[in-house]
Amino acid sequence: MIKKWQILSSIVDRDYRVFRVRVDRCVSPRTAGTGEFYTIESNHWVNVVATTPERNVVMIRQYRHGSRRVTLEIPGGLVEEADPGDAAVRELLEETGYSGKERRLIGSTNPNPAIFNNLCYTYFIPDVVKTAPLCLDADEDIDVELVPVAKIPELISNGTIDHALVIVAFHFYFQQNGLYRLS
Repeated sequence: MIKKWQILSSIVDRDYRVFRVRVDRCVSPRTAGTGEFYTIESNHWVNVVATTPERNVVMIRQYRHGSRRVTLEIPGGLVEEADPGDAAVRELLEETGYSGKERRLIGSTNPNPAIFNNLCYTYFIPDVVKTAPLCLDADEDIDVELVPVAKIPELISNGTIDHALVIVAFHFYFQQNGLYRLS
């Protein structure tokens, strides 16, 4: 049976404003050997699947420095509030100018438990309407696109949507809305 490793020391090695790198020195319960492990500590994240009354998903295109290309995604960002649902509403409004009257948590996932300590919450906000102009950070450039819900599986299959957390968000959305069932 797998056992938890004993932590000998844990220090924050670097702080980069939106995340910190933690170094843990641990003992293996199986071998009694020690190892160093690096964890990226971050606030939780939030993703938003927002649909219009016409059954379009409010999506964004933006340049991503990691992949060095423009991607098609859903709104999302860091959770700065106590309630991730409040962050979902805020991110949707800031990045798209859309808002809705209802929000529902449809799932959460650990982005990568090997190196991250946080969760990504996915919220569904139906029947959104444009209520405000975009309110972007200085280092954000975003174009808003309305994409028919029915087109999402094709965009995932052909690689247009390739952000893992966005794909997971659509999995939660389709599962919660009965658009497919896992066997």
